[in-house]
Amino acid sequence: MHVAIVTAGGAGMFCGSCMQDNTWARGLMVSGTPVTLIPTYTPIRVDESNHAQSRVFFGGVNVYLNARSRFWAALPGWTKSWLDQPWIIRQLTRFSISNDASELGELTLRMLEGEDGPLREAGEELANYIGHELRPDIVVFSNALLSGCLPQVRREFAGPVACILQGDDIFLNGLPTSHRLPAIAAVSARAQEFDGFLTHSWYYRDLMANLLSLPPERFQRIPLSIDLDPHIVSPFVSKERPFTLGFFSRLAPEKGLHHLLDAFEIVARQDSEIRLHVGGYLPVQHRRYYEAQLRRGAAFGERFRFCGSPNTIEDKVAFYRELDLFSVPAEYAEPKGIPVLEAWASGVPVVQPNTGAYPELVGTDESGGLLVPPQNAELLAEAILRLKRDPAQHRRLAHAGATKVRDRHSHAVAAQVALTALQQITRH
Repeated sequence: MHVAIVTAGGAGMFCGSCMQDNTWARGLMVSGTPVTLIPTYTPIRVDESNHAQSRVFFGGVNVYLNARSRFWAALPGWTKSWLDQPWIIRQLTRFSISNDASELGELTLRMLEGEDGPLREAGEELANYIGHELRPDIVVFSNALLSGCLPQVRREFAGPVACILQGDDIFLNGLPTSHRLPAIAAVSARAQEFDGFLTHSWYYRDLMANLLSLPPERFQRIPLSIDLDPHIVSPFVSKERPFTLGFFSRLAPEKGLHHLLDAFEIVARQDSEIRLHVGGYLPVQHRRYYEAQLRRGAAFGERFRFCGSPNTIEDKVAFYRELDLFSVPAEYAEPKGIPVLEAWASGVPVVQPNTGAYPELVGTDESGGLLVPPQNAELLAEAILRLKRDPAQHRRLAHAGATKVRDRHSHAVAAQVALTALQQITRH
């Protein structure tokens, strides 16, 4: 079975969905399944081996200009296709082209218009490539926001087309009010044409089935996964240094760094040794937020360290291996939770909100970490101190997390589950 995955680049930033697409594509490849990972908008950016092809469809610069300018949209494709070259897109994304939903309402609606809108030509190019050049056995769209071109793909490709949903609601709910409901209605209408859906949690299946008016029985769950090779370390290694709490995620308000700092202030008053290390990608629109949190952290002196955004998987693993405990107290219901897997793979237990995918990921038995109510600094601080003061429980949770990520969330395991799911979609 040749699988084509249509993914969406993150405009130069590390994007959890692109990274997950890249990971399960690699897992399928290792299993012997031919895979083509097709980037749209921009090349994808990952901190491990990039398995996406170089050719980019719906090049972000042309998408923007076509949607904004009737003159540009009317130009023949050959006069502007040069702007879709990956190196040009990469150069422009150095200036932080926005992928902030609050700024992209009109563009989102133009994308969803498909062949009836200004991006018809781009849709035809992708459809012809899939149907006549690539000729896979199944196509998987990595989000429903790409579905504007689905009717065009359907005309050129006779095989099944599935969609993996892994954060679409967050983008849709972030759109300006005037664009949100029309966009949800458009995505819902397009989504009816997919042959099946994949999610990483039953929580997210239920949420998206309700949001897009889809039958839950059309969904299948595949495990969230990471490549374990660079990560695995014994959770029982003695660490001759102060107990260190870590945060690693996009540096945006919704990821909850300010909540972790609230909890750390409580912890620091009761424990004079514990430290906090923070890392992650900084989107340009959140610089003020980041600077405010950095000022708060500076008040702790050498007990607080900002480690930046690692460019390589080796640097990221080195960050995790300095930690004893991990938390990303996000404000929203997280559909994935990749950093939790990365922490477990380095022998680090977690403390997470009991919302979104985390109850399924961590489990009701709290294997691999503790769950606390969201946006509650006191209870978060209490959980942090409990694990710091109870080495036996800390070791038990560290071992449980390392075992769980190895047994359930490796890219090899995820690839086998995904392949079975795709085969079922193909048969139906």
